[in-house]
Amino acid sequence: MSLIIEPIRAFDDNYIWLLHRPGHPSCAVVDPGAARPVIERLQREGLRLDAILITHHHGDHIGGVADLRRLWPQAEVFGPADHRITGVTQVVGDGDRINLAGLKLEFEVMAVPGHTSTHIAYLDDAHLFCGDTLFAAGCGRVFDGTFEQLAASLRRIAALPAQTCCYCAHEYTLANLGFARWVEPESTAVTAAIAAAEQQRALDQPTVPTTLAEEFAVNPFLRTAEPVVIAAAEHFAGAPLDGQAQVFTALRRWKDERYD
Repeated sequence: MSLIIEPIRAFDDNYIWLLHRPGHPSCAVVDPGAARPVIERLQREGLRLDAILITHHHGDHIGGVADLRRLWPQAEVFGPADHRITGVTQVVGDGDRINLAGLKLEFEVMAVPGHTSTHIAYLDDAHLFCGDTLFAAGCGRVFDGTFEQLAASLRRIAALPAQTCCYCAHEYTLANLGFARWVEPESTAVTAAIAAAEQQRALDQPTVPTTLAEEFAVNPFLRTAEPVVIAAAEHFAGAPLDGQAQVFTALRRWKDERYD
């Protein structure tokens, strides 16, 4: 039976991802920053929480874990090795595989540091739960990771099949597309993506997930080998840039300093 993946909204713009299968009570959630919206949704739908997947330590991704485990103490909590995350029952790292038997799901863990030093993502055949590493049309800020790490993590994600669906944790799409238009003002793909996202938001619909194929067309942080993107990054930097990591760093600094 098909896997159902649905967003649970939290705070101003977070998405907690709910995974379940029709007719079965077992479910998992990804990055539950708040417990109440998850509890209300699961109780309303008669679901049983069996697993919690954590991508990184920020409070808007882990804040609900303790309360959820009080209600569902059997739930396994998967997360990276990081003392800032409490409640993890199974520490996982790059290359590990986790089996969610109740959901008939297996994930590979990918290390994708940069936004934070211990950030991980969860990948199955068609879905990537990427936390705050990759956003629709953007990427996360660098906190306790490095620009070089985040650039490498995005290149690693970009090597996945183009039809991979990317489930990020925030509704930042229109803001990210605004920056993408700064970088590529003549891009018809960016213009079309803005129109589509505006229509979705007008209907109060999420703009995510997106596929990597869609991201390759509009996301400047995945387009660091494109001449027009390189030229825009060099104009901001005021100097030639050597390689994709330097282009990425210039773009991320540009967005941090002039756009956000």
